Amino acid sequence: MQSAVRVSSEQASGANADSDRNRLLFLAITILAVAGIAVSAVSLERHYAKSATTFCDFGERFSCDIVNRSEYSRVMGIPVAGIGMVGYGVLLALATVYRLRAETPLRLLVAATGGLGFALYLTYVEAYVLETWCILCLSSLGMIAGIAVLAGVIKAKTP
Repeated sequence: MQSAVRVSSEQASGANADSDRNRLLFLAITILAVAGIAVSAVSLERHYAKSATTFCDFGERFSCDIVNRSEYSRVMGIPVAGIGMVGYGVLLALATVYRLRAETPLRLLVAATGGLGFALYLTYVEAYVLETWCILCLSSLGMIAGIAVLAGVIKAKTP
């Protein structure tokens, strides 16, 4: 009887440790998603800006204005930065409001992987089509990559 109680106690403590770890992973995703919304908002502002700025321009090879105003900065007329804001908003909602639902780890992983695929495509366009890099875009790529990795860890820990 005593060993059954001890095993049950150890299982409960292991479950609490997993819960704490998942809480930290969701918190990290939340922070990255909020940062992604902020970076996307700045990119969206630059997309619609009437004048050029130098805050994000470091010569011909690094220019947010060139990237954010190129023909590749819209998908079906929708600014890519706006799509980013919505995407990070969905990830934020999944990591906070919906995090306790059983289907959330898979949905979070699918959304993050889709966002990462889109960001990698845009990075390809920067490198090989525009031949100009956007610091804001590269920051967003790092954030979505981090979210995808964390979502993968959460999904791997979920039965």
